[in-house]
Amino acid sequence: MIKTKQLNHAGGFYPYSVHLPKLQQANNGFSSLKDYLNMLFQACPDAYFNGGPRSSTLKTKLPFDIIEVQGHEVSALAEAGLAANAERYNNNHLRVQLFMLEHDQQTFAIEVPLWMQHHELDNYAEIFRTIQPLTGHIDVLRLENDTLWIWDYKPKAKKEKYASTQVYFYALMLSKRTGIPLDHIRCGWFDDKDAFLFKPKEMQLAYNKQLL
Repeated sequence: MIKTKQLNHAGGFYPYSVHLPKLQQANNGFSSLKDYLNMLFQACPDAYFNGGPRSSTLKTKLPFDIIEVQGHEVSALAEAGLAANAERYNNNHLRVQLFMLEHDQQTFAIEVPLWMQHHELDNYAEIFRTIQPLTGHIDVLRLENDTLWIWDYKPKAKKEKYASTQVYFYALMLSKRTGIPLDHIRCGWFDDKDAFLFKPKEMQLAYNKQLL
């Protein structure tokens, strides 16, 4: 039911996992996402992840509107996962991610690897000061009312300064890899108390203006 592949990326191990029955329920224009997630088990370009910039280390704060929500359902899932998996896993990320994958009907993948090459973004070399691929791993992918949500678990979500930039580039990379427009993607980061949400399409417009 859950298919997992341990990825050795950037000196660490990432348990890329997909809940196959839930993935099959992702219809309405998400066939390319299904193809991408299945392809990763066979042909993930692992060499991309052993050098170059990583989305999680970007330290640029971009201007855009963030919606803060207390008591969001992903925060409730995080709280439940931390409690239920306290003895099962040795870190909070796994406790939250695997609880959501196993028990939340809308969560269908975790630790999803992503990349973007320099020719896929204008001013790439200027922004990242390299032409090596940008890479990252999405913590949690959910399908909520026919909208694809990228969620990043942050143990102290309220104190995060650059999470929006990190998750925005996750959305951009996922759009490049699957062809899914940013209009159909939403983003957020969360802990067991707070969640922060934004639309990456609006972020793209603000980002492009900043580059001009």
